[in-house]
Amino acid sequence: MTPQQIQLIRSSFEPLKPLAATVAEAFYAQLFNRDPALRALFRGDDMAAQGERLMQMLAAAIELLDRPASLEPVLLKLGQRHAGYGVAEAHYASVGAALLDTLAAGLGHGFTPEVREAWTAMYGHVARTMQRGSASQPEPMAA
Repeated sequence: MTPQQIQLIRSSFEPLKPLAATVAEAFYAQLFNRDPALRALFRGDDMAAQGERLMQMLAAAIELLDRPASLEPVLLKLGQRHAGYGVAEAHYASVGAALLDTLAAGLGHGFTPEVREAWTAMYGHVARTMQRGSASQPEPMAA
């Protein structure tokens, strides 16, 4: 990612911070509409808390974008945890599409082609790194 892309991500995320709960709710609505089977991966009914964790993780990742050595271990560990929840490689495409759709709706005209490209680059990096972490997760043992 280029420094300009990092800046575009940070500046476009800023107006969404005060709307975090609404943004997270819109994201999960997009995600479950796109891929209803993913709803089963969320064991708890507290989607508000799940949304809060999502937005906190996004904020933390955005903060570390220009420090890849600090971001990578966080994403690898996150990928391992998600593998334990049953997240498969194919799910990452649905999540990425839902994220971009949510950003487009939330930012409106501010979601320019350059901003879309920056977020696409960021999500691609995040997803690839998490998938590497997921691949390092040992398979669950049969009971």
